[in-house]
Amino acid sequence: MSDENDENDEDSDEWEEEERTGGTLSFVTTYFSGVVSGFLRNLGCFRRVNMLNVPSQSFPAPGSQQRVAAAGQSGRNKVALKPGRSLMDWIRVAKSGRDLTGLKGRLIEVTEEELGRHSTREDCWTCIRGMVYNISPYMEFHPGGEEELMKAAGIDGTDLFDQVHRWVNYESMLKECLVGRMAVKISTGTKGLSLPPPPSSMGPPVNLAPPSPSAPQQPAAAPPPTKDARPRYDWFQTDVTVNLVVYTKRKIPSTGCTIVDLQEGVLRLEVLLGKMSYMLHLRLAQDVQPSVAVQTAPAVGKVQLILRKQARGKWSELGQPLDSHDSLLRRKDRGLFYRECVLVSKSEVSHDTLVFRLQLPQGTLLHVPTGKHVYLKARIQDSEVVKPYTPVEQTLMPAGPAPPDPAGSAPTPLPPDSSPQGAGPDLFLMVKVYPEGVFSPHLNSLETGDRLSVSNPDGPFSLRPLRDVTHLYLIAAGTGFTPMARLIRLALEDLANLRKTKLMFFNRQERDILWRSELDDLAAKEERFQVDYVLSQPCDRWTGRKGRVDATMLADLLVRPEGSSCYVCVCGPSPFTELAVRLVKQQGFSEEEIHAFQG
Repeated sequence: MSDENDENDEDSDEWEEEERTGGTLSFVTTYFSGVVSGFLRNLGCFRRVNMLNVPSQSFPAPGSQQRVAAAGQSGRNKVALKPGRSLMDWIRVAKSGRDLTGLKGRLIEVTEEELGRHSTREDCWTCIRGMVYNISPYMEFHPGGEEELMKAAGIDGTDLFDQVHRWVNYESMLKECLVGRMAVKISTGTKGLSLPPPPSSMGPPVNLAPPSPSAPQQPAAAPPPTKDARPRYDWFQTDVTVNLVVYTKRKIPSTGCTIVDLQEGVLRLEVLLGKMSYMLHLRLAQDVQPSVAVQTAPAVGKVQLILRKQARGKWSELGQPLDSHDSLLRRKDRGLFYRECVLVSKSEVSHDTLVFRLQLPQGTLLHVPTGKHVYLKARIQDSEVVKPYTPVEQTLMPAGPAPPDPAGSAPTPLPPDSSPQGAGPDLFLMVKVYPEGVFSPHLNSLETGDRLSVSNPDGPFSLRPLRDVTHLYLIAAGTGFTPMARLIRLALEDLANLRKTKLMFFNRQERDILWRSELDDLAAKEERFQVDYVLSQPCDRWTGRKGRVDATMLADLLVRPEGSSCYVCVCGPSPFTELAVRLVKQQGFSEEEIHAFQG
């Protein structure tokens, strides 16, 4: 079964969560660089800018520290701040965990009308480069005074902000005040915006000496591009290789976030960043070999793609950009991409279920994370038919159990899903063949060597809730077992905090139980795993549970030991899933403790 639901908008956006977290050191560095910048500006090295539709004498404000000090004065014309309103005090406020947006951590899309409604001192939002911030909490901490910030109240001040200090790292300064993105592009405001320093260390060089009155005025050097949170890429080469480097500007998994397709000289590189997707799409300047390799530096968020040249020598350019090159989109807004895979084999699992082994084309690297599915596409009776399927492992048995969790230890970080199946050249799909169906009979009719279109991974399942789980409960019916298969393996291999994984598996008859021998072997060898079979149409000799899912069965399964952290996954036909989820909630489990795979 697979998960086709759209991502829940109430869930925290993984990319934006990562953007809203950061080390104290970088935060402090940003602020102190701002102090230095403000000092240098007041020595006369910061030029006045005439802004669109704003008289030059109106900006900076007369009382602002951004106005050049008058002759004979020293220090800054600085707005007096109340006690406890220094830069370090703001740092403490920003790092305190307080809700500085008024949205309880939720990120929203903001219309132009909504932005305009937040234009008072007590409720002040502003927009910079499509991102909306609630700057009300910062008002009293702004060295330039509230008047400067209020010039951008309820409007987009991007262009005006850029004219003053384009290189300022405002994302770091205001990241805890982030409300969300603008829903549409809005017109540039006509008011000035003077956010405080801090410029980044990449700011233009500054001469500490005051300019001579008789010296000719030289045009100020253009500030460098804004440092923002958007990924960027670069490339370099040797005589034999071409190397593309993507700087994602956020922490990433060591595997599973990069998809590469190299076909007939066209390169498509997609980096999955939570709910976002960054893509490079190029027709390469010269021929390369079909093999590709990826190296990842998770801590710094760097992905490097290595291509081998067909002929030695230097390239004068990388290639020609194609559609969506260098684009960052929400994953659900990115169209599905398919590649042609070859059927290598199919093997029987039960009387009506087979495992299909599909080989990815040379030049493709594709990792399907646990809990995600792919779409298969085929032309059947002159119609294009698409069907989601969840990959399984070649075997259910894990490579080795995770070490036991020491008593009292802190939860361990969730490791990347590093199963060999996800990153290897083959996909394994467990498919039940329905005689009256459309897609499964077509799959069953394919011969070895036939081709099938396979999409990129999709689905909203996230491993985040499993970080500190001690008890994982899986409720599956029929082929709803498929997402559970990889979850079981992941749980036993990588979740060191996990004390118990229990599977309650519903089927009609004994012959319908998928991978029964492997499940039994795993339960015998691994004390942290338990399986319980339930049959609705058992034979007379069946001694196990009988019937359909009900409250009594789930009460026996869903035990909450003291001090435990529990999570429940459900998958099966829609009526089964809906009933099971309702019964799980009746056992006292919250929405946040349940994930239902819909198929």
